[in-house]
Amino acid sequence: MRAIVLFSGGLDSTTCLAMAVKKYGNTNVTALSISYGQKHRKEIQSAKRIAEYYDVELISLDLAKIFSLSNCSLLEQSDDDIPMESYAEQLEKTDGKPVSTYVPFRNGLFLSSAASIAISKDCSVIYYGAHSDDAAGNAYPDCSSDFNDAINRAIYIGSGKQLTVEAPFVNMTKADVVKTGIELNVPYDLTWSCYLGDDKPCGKCGTCIDRQKAFMENGIKDPAI
Repeated sequence: MRAIVLFSGGLDSTTCLAMAVKKYGNTNVTALSISYGQKHRKEIQSAKRIAEYYDVELISLDLAKIFSLSNCSLLEQSDDDIPMESYAEQLEKTDGKPVSTYVPFRNGLFLSSAASIAISKDCSVIYYGAHSDDAAGNAYPDCSSDFNDAINRAIYIGSGKQLTVEAPFVNMTKADVVKTGIELNVPYDLTWSCYLGDDKPCGKCGTCIDRQKAFMENGIKDPAI
C-alpha cells in the first residue's frame, strides 16, 4: 500500500507523516506540500527539510490563485492583521462563524487535489492532521469529524472505492498529537506553526498559543523555540 500525506511542515502534519512512514515505510509515502498564497514561506521551507529528514518524496503544488478572492488574514493580498490572541478569544467576536485565519474550504480543496494525485500514484489512503482543538467552536469547520466523515465518503465514492481519507487526530487534542509525536521521535525542532514569518515564532498568534500549551501539557518545552 502507498499513502499520501497533506503536509504543511507544521506540527500536526509532521506527526501524520511520521505515522504514515512508520506504517508504510518511507518509500511508500508521498508528502504533498501546497502553497495557497500565504504571507510567508516558512512552513514550505520546513516541509522541504522534514521531507529530506524522512527521505520521502515531496510534491509541491501551488493553489494560490484559487484563494485570490479571499480576504483571509493569512493570505498575502489581505491587509487584515493576523489576530494576536487565542482562538477562544477570537471566537467570542465571530458570532459562530470561523476565525479570520480560516482559509475558505482549504482542507476540502487540498484533499480533493490530493485525491487526484493519489489515484494517479496508486495510493490507497490520504492522511491529514485535523484535530479537535482546531474544530472547536467552529473555528476551522473543515477540521471537524463531520467534515472528515463527509469528505472521506465523497472521495471513496468518487475514486471508484480505491481511496480513503484518514484523519487520525480528528477526535484528539493538540496535546494528544504532541504525545503521539514524542513517542514517534518526531523532529519538532524542524517544524513551523506560527502564522508570522519572522526568525522565531511570535508566541502570540492562535496557533502559537495552542502549540505552546500542547507541549506544556506534555511537560516539555517546544523544541522549535
